[in-house]
Amino acid sequence: MPTGVLLRAADGEPARAAAPGGDAGATGDSARGKHDMGEHQANRTASDTGCGAEALDSGRGTAADSGHRTAADSGHRAAAVKADKAGKYARVERERRFLLDRLPAPGAVTVARRITDRYVEGTRLRLRRVEWLDTGECTYKLTQKVPAPPGEPGAVQGLITNLYLSEQEYARLRAALPGPELTKTRLSVPPLGVDVFEGPLLGLVLAEAEFETAEDAETFVPPPGCVAELTDDRHFTGGRLVRTGREELRDGLAGYGVALP
Repeated sequence: MPTGVLLRAADGEPARAAAPGGDAGATGDSARGKHDMGEHQANRTASDTGCGAEALDSGRGTAADSGHRTAADSGHRAAAVKADKAGKYARVERERRFLLDRLPAPGAVTVARRITDRYVEGTRLRLRRVEWLDTGECTYKLTQKVPAPPGEPGAVQGLITNLYLSEQEYARLRAALPGPELTKTRLSVPPLGVDVFEGPLLGLVLAEAEFETAEDAETFVPPPGCVAELTDDRHFTGGRLVRTGREELRDGLAGYGVALP
């Protein structure tokens, strides 16, 4: 497997859901936990980042020093802190998406999860519940996706920010935030995550691979069984699929030579 390919088996999910008033748990089996550190690092709280910035400033000089700082110095520091915070909250989502005409062989699946996504009406927010089918364990998160500019080709989908929730927080937000829902089962088949859809999208099977760098994305060779690449086809993103009817899906797949059952 290429070094820069991120396994969808982990998908950034923590091993345990966040407890009320606490942090998301970081324990769990290695198949789920070993890829979580990067995303937890990317989603540290604002207070944590702010305290770190204050501690750094206090170690640089005395109050007398601060009196001699120029406006330009202050502006540079503010810009640096802002950029640092942005890097810790949002990360670039590099992803390639493929259409499959069949399910993967059962023996190739390492992890299976049932995912329910609510796309909050009028926003770029997604409320997600993930249930591991082997244990029944659940995690919850609120995600913001800022898409890349329209017409921009390539694996960069945009910026993604995740906030992990407790079960109680998820329930409250779900009751308060309206929007359509999409349900699918995600099968981890390294280096791909294979999404098997339900409801009006029954029969649709998509595979995704995530990457650390643009070079990794460009040089990735999809495994056999991929009918077509859909990376630049926005009709097959979650935000569009959640509003896609059966006939529209049938027409879209026909364009790639795939017929619904």
